[in-house]
Amino acid sequence: MARYRGPKTKISRRFGQSLFGEDKNFEKRKFPPGQHGANRRRGKKSEYSVQLDEKQKAKHTYGILERQFANLFKKASSASGITGTILLQLCESRLDNVVYRLGLANTRRLARQLVNHKHITVNGEILNIPSYQVKVGDVIGVREKSKSLQPIVNALSNRSDYDWMNWNPESMTGTFVAVPERIQIPEEIKEQLIVELYSK
Repeated sequence: MARYRGPKTKISRRFGQSLFGEDKNFEKRKFPPGQHGANRRRGKKSEYSVQLDEKQKAKHTYGILERQFANLFKKASSASGITGTILLQLCESRLDNVVYRLGLANTRRLARQLVNHKHITVNGEILNIPSYQVKVGDVIGVREKSKSLQPIVNALSNRSDYDWMNWNPESMTGTFVAVPERIQIPEEIKEQLIVELYSK
């Protein structure tokens, strides 16, 4: 299955924020990558460059490749409502992201791996498609044999709660109760720039 396999810290340094979760290397070197790093003279970015950077940041944040992201935008633009907000809602509704938000994985990469390796269930059925769009009312859980996996146990020890999902610690299941509003999504993404880029 296609996914980004390149250097993570370099990408985070490019955007000035850790996009892949906790990264000790990024904390040590927060300046931009390249031979001259922070000392390099950088001219004012063009409008296109700013828009492209925002799209790339969103792609790397959610772990989505170009074609998938373009398809999500096409779906968002054909729906009624604010295109940028709907695009982020579609990204947040992906199964791998929901697993990450529920606290079953410390990073989206690990969440994607858990889904791929059939550790996650949706409405009681094993589902190994990370891009699956979770619907309101869907119950996401951990397969019985996988509940004692160390990465899952470690992740659950410091999980966070989100308003649009309910978590049941006893059964290790979470319910997707609502599509998140834009103000609830914590990612620092300027979605309007992405809309402007695709609208060119």
